[in-house]
Amino acid sequence: MTLERYLKAAERENTQRSYASALRHFEVEWGGHLPATPDSVARYLADHAALLANNTLRQRLAALASWHREHGFVDPTRAPLVRKVLKGIQTVHPSVEKQAEPLQLTRLTQVDDWLRTAISVARERGDRADELRHRRDRSLILLGFWRGFRGDELIRVQVEYLHLVPGEGMTCFLSRSKGDRQALGTTYKVPALSRLCPVTAIVDWTTTAALTEGRLFRGIDRWGRVSETPLHPNSLIPLLRRLLTAAGLPDAEEYSSHSLRRGFAGWANANGWDVKALMEYVGWRDVHSAMRYLDGSDPFARHRIEASLPPPALPEP
Repeated sequence: MTLERYLKAAERENTQRSYASALRHFEVEWGGHLPATPDSVARYLADHAALLANNTLRQRLAALASWHREHGFVDPTRAPLVRKVLKGIQTVHPSVEKQAEPLQLTRLTQVDDWLRTAISVARERGDRADELRHRRDRSLILLGFWRGFRGDELIRVQVEYLHLVPGEGMTCFLSRSKGDRQALGTTYKVPALSRLCPVTAIVDWTTTAALTEGRLFRGIDRWGRVSETPLHPNSLIPLLRRLLTAAGLPDAEEYSSHSLRRGFAGWANANGWDVKALMEYVGWRDVHSAMRYLDGSDPFARHRIEASLPPPALPEP
């Protein structure tokens, strides 16, 4: 293996793609040059201040910083000029980070009911392609919800790294994840449930598709042939939205692959999981990361305030 391959392996696939896109935008679309100067980076920020979200601008800076470090150049993004311009942009163009709508358990149940019916219908009419597609989607959405996986984690699950534990569930080993800073790999436990069971859904999918190794979630052609190529990360959001629409749920465009993670976090919080237990289960390394996914069981504090109000005055006779 080459040095370049090892260096690429040290970064998550999502990070590699987003950084490559950011550098391409800086060089090709804007006409910047690498290595860059603090002045050119500051002008790049100013030119896109009204066009790009603040989070996107910070991501572009991270990509530029990474390129300069890797190639042995001074990082221009750390210059006082760049930091001052970014602060000014955040003041003039304040923005609130848009969060994906959490997928509530009731809506997960509605989608699962639709998928189970669709599987039965496809099997009865001998439509193997549809049956396989629905079984795959069912295992994907249930695993994504009950494990709180990110989209890039879902698509990297390998069949040979899944192991059944009779009466308990299934273990799932991921060679790397965002919280795994040392790239040692993490083994996750997937619970076997009486309903909405991710383990049963995965077994049904792998058995029907005759999968014994490789990526768990793959493309399926119109003739019911399962591809060797895994689903692309960018396909997860449209896939989820199609499922929600087919199941009759409104506002499907408000959901993304993060909706599964946020939905599970909200469900766990509402059912008495403390933050520490939730962090350990999902794999968050700090409280700040966890709190981004939690709206609280009483986000407006209405119930707590109402409970402390004095009783209403008796009406006058």
